[in-house]
Amino acid sequence: MTTGTSHRSPAEVRRVALSSYLGTTIEYYDFLLYGTAAALVFNSVFFSNLSPVVGTIVSLSTLAAGYAARFVGAIVFGHFGDRLGRKNVMLVTMIAMGLSSGFIGVLPTYDQIGAAAPLLLVLMRLVQGLAVGGEYGGAVLMVSEHAKTGKRGLATSAAAMGAPTGSVLATAAMLWVASLPEDQMLSWGWRVPFLFSFALLALGMYFRARIKESPVFLANRAVQSPPKGTPIVALLRSNPAVLLKSVLFQVGPYCGMGVFAIFVISYAPTIGYSRAAALTAVLIGTVTSIFTTPLYAALSDRIGRRPVVLGGIVSTGVLAYPIFYVIGLGNSTLLVACIAAYIAFVMTAVVGVAPVMLTELFSTDMRYTGVSTSYQLAQTIGSGFSPLIAVSLLAAAGGATWPIALFLVLIAAVSAWAALTLPERSDQSLDATPVNERVATAAKGPLAASESTGR
Repeated sequence: MTTGTSHRSPAEVRRVALSSYLGTTIEYYDFLLYGTAAALVFNSVFFSNLSPVVGTIVSLSTLAAGYAARFVGAIVFGHFGDRLGRKNVMLVTMIAMGLSSGFIGVLPTYDQIGAAAPLLLVLMRLVQGLAVGGEYGGAVLMVSEHAKTGKRGLATSAAAMGAPTGSVLATAAMLWVASLPEDQMLSWGWRVPFLFSFALLALGMYFRARIKESPVFLANRAVQSPPKGTPIVALLRSNPAVLLKSVLFQVGPYCGMGVFAIFVISYAPTIGYSRAAALTAVLIGTVTSIFTTPLYAALSDRIGRRPVVLGGIVSTGVLAYPIFYVIGLGNSTLLVACIAAYIAFVMTAVVGVAPVMLTELFSTDMRYTGVSTSYQLAQTIGSGFSPLIAVSLLAAAGGATWPIALFLVLIAAVSAWAALTLPERSDQSLDATPVNERVATAAKGPLAASESTGR
């Protein structure tokens, strides 16, 4: 086992973990809040000059713009995070994220300023997407680079727990908005959840401003100057296979997420379920996953990342047909139990452990870029496209769900292959990635280099 000294005290690790938890909570709250508002009110508020159908389509298209911006943000903020340090970049992403969401809550409507209103909305959405693209990767690796090797998984799970927490907060906020009379909802009610982002930003900044720079990053800079060129280009040149596999091992479970947490909400009502049943299933599973995330992460500290991640990947493929069979029975209780259990116990096995596994795949000088880009790309491909793929397969098969299940089996097989062929580094210090070991060895001199070569 390789041990390292580049970690902080338990109290400092807790502060960083709390900061990362709040950051990802704000990230998912803001991003998912926009999606719900786009479907519920933005067509009437910002696109009132269009017909209701066209207004809804245009409103949801602004949602897609944010997803595109996420990948760009991962590359941009990953670049600066790897070159200038983690903390300052994470301060910028949190400020940009909180302010862009809060400002949406004070935007004038189309009736007040005309075409400038939707343009400002799209601008805020793009800023929000860029910031989100850099926030999650930074939050994950900041905790992992502070934590001790044997407790890195549990510490990093704090960032992963922020995702379901933010989702629950966004859902609760928009449920309150939807309960208002329509005139109040459209005039001021929809603004309140966005304005709440200012309060979340203040809380998050209070903790984030007090954390210290990553000790692993500082140790790396002490022996190595920033490499020339951009991290994403260097990463593609030095180890494209690891980058590709880091995306692929996440795609299968995220496709499962897209099918059983997003597609099912629209599919269930078409076969006799109430929309409330599907929403309740997703909400229960999401809340439960807040608590199962650290359990899976702690387990990965004991037995390794791959066994836990593989368990979630393989379970997605194995359970695809049975879950659709249960859904087809028409029993609401079974639907809720089945979907909630999948989200809480199958999907979370990957979502809760993949972040720390990603940090262990990339060297320090490329880690921010590697974690951010692989995560955002996997999310976009998996969660972003799988609902559309499911709808298309359902239509092509005349309403039969077996092609969707087969799709999940095949993509799970690809993810399992990728996970099996990636290295297991849960027992190594983050200083001990191949590039970092070469740098440290070179700093010690020719004798150490020859010893290193002989290992």
